[in-house]
Amino acid sequence: MTTGQGRLLLQAAPFLRRGITTPRLMTEVIIGMGPVMLAAMYFFGLSALLVMLAGVAGAVAAEWAFGKARPRGASLRDGSAILTGLVLALTLPPGIPLWMAFLGGAVGLALGKSAMGGLGQNMFNPALVGRAFIQAAFPSVLTTWSAQGNINSFFTIRASNFALPFMHPAADAVATATPLGLMKFERQSTDLLHLLLGNTAGSLGETCALVILICGVIMAIRRVFDWRIPASILLTVAVVSTIVWLVDSSRYPAPWFMLCSGGLLFGAVYMATDPVTSPITPRGAWIFGAGVGVIVVLIRLWGGLPEGVMYAILLMNAATPLIDRVSQPRPFGRGRVAA
Repeated sequence: MTTGQGRLLLQAAPFLRRGITTPRLMTEVIIGMGPVMLAAMYFFGLSALLVMLAGVAGAVAAEWAFGKARPRGASLRDGSAILTGLVLALTLPPGIPLWMAFLGGAVGLALGKSAMGGLGQNMFNPALVGRAFIQAAFPSVLTTWSAQGNINSFFTIRASNFALPFMHPAADAVATATPLGLMKFERQSTDLLHLLLGNTAGSLGETCALVILICGVIMAIRRVFDWRIPASILLTVAVVSTIVWLVDSSRYPAPWFMLCSGGLLFGAVYMATDPVTSPITPRGAWIFGAGVGVIVVLIRLWGGLPEGVMYAILLMNAATPLIDRVSQPRPFGRGRVAA
């Protein structure tokens, strides 16, 4: 290529760039999560907003304290800490004490990202690391669910949100079970319309399946994430659960229940698609998603817990380096090695 001054410009590949940066990508995901956050506040009121703020505050505090960039706090500009706090908060119940949400955000950011070298070097999704810590340290909190409300109860704040650190939180007046809990322990199904519209108990971001589906499709069209990962997760869950359901429909839930209940949709769209902790090759994305789907079904149907999305994604995060290695395409012009 020759310029007007007669100079020859040499440039390394790639020559075609999308012009996307890390801050822009984080902003796109946060915007794409906006309707889910609004739905959480609609169903759970100010408690949902307070939990989200606490999760973000914990992640931001840890990023400021342990971030590798200098001057201190410079790494906050990419928005990854805010996204981590929001994703974590949307996986928590609305009645969780705020100090636990703050602690989960701090631990997830510190151990899940900063301790591994910072953004781009972490093996596990930091938000899931924070949730795994909360579940291991305070398991009873993540098995206590408040009933959903509506816009008329927006200003109702759950008393358990303001429990003092390491003290037993006050029980809410109305408690209920999630659809997965009802199916797992009482063999009671939930109407599909309730699952789609969010008229169920559960974590802040998992109740309204329809909103998550719409946001996921829009983000996939905008190429915010690799569509193959959520597609392979949902396809695998649908196929495996259909086979099991056809074998014994009186014992196992229908495939549409498996797809729309719990945190499967939220995890498939907002957590499994993390570009740092998921494979970079198209074939690897299919393998990764299939592994997540199989593990989710195994834990839900035959494990001791009603939900397994968190563990499925974390396990496949650990397998991502191996998946990337075996799924790399053969370089152009190079033949197979003779045995």
